[in-house]
Amino acid sequence: MATDTISACTGSSLLQPISEIINLPLDQVNFVVCQICALLMACCFRLYLHPSKTSPLARHVVATLLGVYFALFCFGWYALHFLVQSGIAYGIMILAGVEHMHRYCLVFALAYLSFCQITRVYVFDYGMYSADFTGPMMVITQKITSMAFEIHDGMARKEDQLTQSQKLLAIRRMPSLLEYFSYNCNFMGILAGPTCSYNDYIAFIEGKPYRHRDQGSNGKPQGKTSLNDPSPNKEVIRKLATCFISLLVFLSVCKVFPVERNIDDGFIATTPFYAQVVYLYLSMLTTRPKYYFVWTLADAINNAAGFGFNGYDGEGLPRWDLISNLRITNIELATSFKMFLDNWNIQTAHWLKRVCYERCPYNPTAATFLLSAMWHGAYPGYYLTFLTGIVVTLAARAVRHNVRPCFLGSPTHKLVYDVITWASTQIAICYTVVPFVLLSVGPSLKFYRSWYFSGHIGCVLLAIALPVKPRHLRLKEQQLGLQPSSTHSQKHKAT
Repeated sequence: MATDTISACTGSSLLQPISEIINLPLDQVNFVVCQICALLMACCFRLYLHPSKTSPLARHVVATLLGVYFALFCFGWYALHFLVQSGIAYGIMILAGVEHMHRYCLVFALAYLSFCQITRVYVFDYGMYSADFTGPMMVITQKITSMAFEIHDGMARKEDQLTQSQKLLAIRRMPSLLEYFSYNCNFMGILAGPTCSYNDYIAFIEGKPYRHRDQGSNGKPQGKTSLNDPSPNKEVIRKLATCFISLLVFLSVCKVFPVERNIDDGFIATTPFYAQVVYLYLSMLTTRPKYYFVWTLADAINNAAGFGFNGYDGEGLPRWDLISNLRITNIELATSFKMFLDNWNIQTAHWLKRVCYERCPYNPTAATFLLSAMWHGAYPGYYLTFLTGIVVTLAARAVRHNVRPCFLGSPTHKLVYDVITWASTQIAICYTVVPFVLLSVGPSLKFYRSWYFSGHIGCVLLAIALPVKPRHLRLKEQQLGLQPSSTHSQKHKAT
C-alpha cells in the first residue's frame, strides 16, 4: 500500500529499474527521460507539423496533449494542479474584465502557487515523495500573470500610456481556451520552461515569427527574418554539448565541494578566512552546472521545435536566443551584481521587470526582490537571500555610479577596476545565495555569523556613504539631456 502511494506521488514507476541501476531518484530519471523524449518530439513537431504543412489548431492540440502527458508521467495526479491553476485564472480573466483582471490573476496565481509550495514543504513528509511538482507551476504562474498584464495593456490602456516593450507584447484580443492552455502547458516548456511572451508563442505556432517583432512603420514585414526559416540544428547540437559538459562537471565536482562545509564548526575554526572565501566561491560555483544543464536543455528543446529564433546578428548568422534563460560566459565573468542577475534566469528577470519593477510606484527594487522570494517558495532561506540581495544591489549600484567613472581614464585603470569588481561580484553573489542553498534559517544565520555579517554591514555603509539619485530623477535628467539634441536635430532637418 505504501509503495502504491509513493508511486502515485512521484508519477510513473515504469522507469524504476533504471532508477535502481544508476542509483538516481525516480523523479529525476522521469524528468530527464521526458526531456529527452520532448527533444525528439520537438524535432518531429518541426518536421511533420510545420506551419506550412498543418494548421495552427493541430499544432496547438498536439503541443498541449504531449505537455499534459509528460506532466502526468513525471508528477502523477499532482499535475492536475497545472490545469486547475490555469483554468481558474482563465475564468478570472473572462469574468473580471480587462480593467482589473491583471491584479486578480497576480494575487490568485501567487496564492495558489504559495499554497502548493507550503503544503509540499510543511504538511507532507519529505520521505513520502521527492518530485517537486511546484517547479513547473512556477513557470505557469509567470505565464498566467504575464498574459494577464499583456491583455490589460492591449485592451484596457491607451497606446500612448505604454512603453515600447509593452506595445510589442500587448495582446489585442482575448485568447481562446485552447490557445491559452497550449501556451501554458505545451510539451516544450511544461517541465522546465522557460517563460516566453504569448505573442512570441502564437507567432511560432502560426509560423509568423516576424509578425510583431519585425514589422516596419507601414505594418509590413521587413528584414531577413520574414524571408527565411533557418535551421536550428547547429544551435541545438551546440546547446546539447553544453548540457553534456555541465552535467559531467556537476556529477564529478559537486560532491567535492559541499556547500554545507561552509558552516562546519571544524572548518570554521581551523581554516583561515581567505581560505574560507576561496572555498565559498568554489562550493557555490559547483552548484551552477545543474541549472546550466536544465535550462540549456529546455532551450534546446524549444529550438528543435523551431521556437526561439530571434533574427540575425551583425554577421548574418541566425540567433536562437529569444527565450534563452542564461548566458554562461557573462555569468562567470560578471563584473557587477546587475550583470550577473541580467544573465542568470533571464526570462524570470524579464517577468519580474515587466510585472513588478516597471509598474511599482514605490521602492521597485525592494518590491521586485520580495515578489521573487514569494515566487521561489516557502523556504526561509529564499527570503534571507532576497533580503540580502536588496542591500547588495543598492551597494553595487552606489559603487557603480560613484566609483566606476574614476577608473575610465585609461585602459589599465579600467582593467584594474574590472578585476576588482569581478572578484567582488563573485564573492557577493556567493555570500547572498548561501541561504538559497541551505534553505533553513539556523544554518543560514550560522554562516552569516561566521562572517560577522560583514557583507550586510559593508553594503549598508556603502549605500549610505555613496548615495544614488532616485530612478525617476535620473530618468528625468536623461530626458532633459536629450531634449537639446532632439531640438537641434529638428532645426537641422528644417534648414
